[in-house]
Amino acid sequence: MAEAANVGRVLYGYFRSSAAYRVRIALNLKGLAYRQAPVSLVKAEQRSAEFLALNPQGLVPALQDGDVLLTQSLAICEYLDDAYPHTAPLLPADPVLRASVRAVAQAIACDIHPVNNLRILNYLKDELGQDEAGRNRWYRHWVSEGFAALESLLAAQPGPYCFGDSITLADVCLLPQVFNAQRFNVDMAPYPRLAAIADTLAEISAFADAHPSGQPDAF
Repeated sequence: MAEAANVGRVLYGYFRSSAAYRVRIALNLKGLAYRQAPVSLVKAEQRSAEFLALNPQGLVPALQDGDVLLTQSLAICEYLDDAYPHTAPLLPADPVLRASVRAVAQAIACDIHPVNNLRILNYLKDELGQDEAGRNRWYRHWVSEGFAALESLLAAQPGPYCFGDSITLADVCLLPQVFNAQRFNVDMAPYPRLAAIADTLAEISAFADAHPSGQPDAF
C-alpha cells in the first residue's frame, strides 16, 4: 500500500474498484484536489494491519479529508456534497427528486455492486469451486437483472443524464457500474437509456479523469 502524508486530502482506493471510482468522480466534479494512496485488492493490501486501522471493514475507498476519515462511497459522496456545497451539487434540493436520485444510486451501490465485487467473485472461485465461466454467469445475471430495473426507472426521464440536465449522485454511480459491466461482456443493447447516459458521461472531464485506466495503480 502506498504511503501518504498525514495532512491534506487522501483517497485510499483501487483503480478498478467501482466504489473508489465513484469517489474520484465526485472529487473531480467538486474540483477538490486529492492525492491517491493505492490499496491493491489483488495483493490483499486491504487486509493489512495498516489499512484495517483506517477501515476495519477492509474495503476501499477511504477518504482522509484533513482530520476527517470516512468510509463507504455513498457516505463519502454525500459528505463532499454537504461539506463543499457551492460547486456541483450531487443531490437536488427538491425532496422527491432527491429521494429518486438516492434510490437509483442505492440500487447500484447497494443491490447490484455488492454481489459482484472482487471478494464475492473470489469466494465463488476459492470456496465454492466455480470456474471462470460460472463466475461470469453469476456476474452477468445480477448486473442484467439490476440494469433491467434501472432502465425501466430511467426510461421516462428526460435529458442527457439520469435525471434531466444536471449531473447527480445517480450518474456518479452509473458510469462505474457500466464500466465494470462492459469488462464482463454484459450486452448493453437491452439498456439503451443506460448506455446513452454512460456514453455522455464518459465525455465529461470529471468522469474521464476518474477512469480506471488513468489511475496511478492501473495495470
